Amino acid sequence: MRVETVVLTEEENGAYLDAYVAAPLKAFVRKAILILPGGAYRNLSERESEPIAQAFMPYGYNAFVLHYTVGKESGKPFPAQLVEATLAIKHIKDHAAEYGIDPEELFVIGFSAGGHLAGATGTMWKYDAVKAVLGDSPRNYTRPKGVMLMYPMISPDYSNCEKYANAWGTLFCCDTPSEEQLRMAAIEKNVDAESSPAFVMHTFADRTVDVRNVMALGMAYADAGVPFEMHVYPSGPHGLSVANEITAKGRPQYIMPNVAEWVRLAAAWAERQN
Repeated sequence: MRVETVVLTEEENGAYLDAYVAAPLKAFVRKAILILPGGAYRNLSERESEPIAQAFMPYGYNAFVLHYTVGKESGKPFPAQLVEATLAIKHIKDHAAEYGIDPEELFVIGFSAGGHLAGATGTMWKYDAVKAVLGDSPRNYTRPKGVMLMYPMISPDYSNCEKYANAWGTLFCCDTPSEEQLRMAAIEKNVDAESSPAFVMHTFADRTVDVRNVMALGMAYADAGVPFEMHVYPSGPHGLSVANEITAKGRPQYIMPNVAEWVRLAAAWAERQN
């Protein structure tokens, strides 16, 4: 396996990718998975970065972790992060041959705030800001084949936790986003018939991102007639990652073998998208 860093934007502290590319195997072409770590749009979680790449590679993926812009002080409000994710998808597809992946088999996975951004790649790929970076690429070039949303931020309507509520201000680089900004960022309000299919994982006991976020998303997908698969576990804290000892960092409450099954379930769901 080779690991390499790809700079996507040239400005200081710009977005970049960490690419995890397996040695090629004869007559086997891998899928691609773009990983968007969480961190309330203030930072990026290491627990939701390389461990996710390692978890998916045995299922036939090459993995790409996006280090997107975070922090109110960045002065880059949303949809800047969506543009960065779009550039990442375009780069991966443009270089599919050298990465040994099928460009039509690209999935995006995100966690918490990264789940919001992953949801945006699947629902907001028609935004003018996205079209502006596509060049001569087809209209739907950066639409993921599917999105995997892990305990995702979805809607400002269900910000029952101060940390979660503040994340929307961080996203827009201000203290109080406008109603127009909040509506633009609400994933469930942007779902339509052309949205990417979704795999969703959450826990009922999550006290950071209310489970009603994914319930609202599911209703929006159902109304739009777009298929989705959703797993809501009764217990488990926010930020479980792969829910095993690798990402628990010594905290036993983050080791949940039943929830850890989500990786296998997500990979099986992706196979069925064919």
